[in-house]
Amino acid sequence: MAETLPKKTRITGSERTRLAGDLKKRYAAGESIRALAASTGRSYGFVHRILSESGTKLRGRGGATRGKAKSRT
Repeated sequence: MAETLPKKTRITGSERTRLAGDLKKRYAAGESIRALAASTGRSYGFVHRILSESGTKLRGRGGATRGKAKSRT
């Protein structure tokens, strides 16, 4: 599990690359972006951006849709 990172500090260079790899591996194992954000002490947007930058294919939101239900006739 990644350590909680200090707020308002820039994560750059090799540290950012290492963090991206760790987050990508944990996300691929099934953890949510919100869970990753909480465990690292960073925002949802930061984690989302890091995953996107690392080429991670993000999962859909899931859950119910708001569209009209299709009948099964």
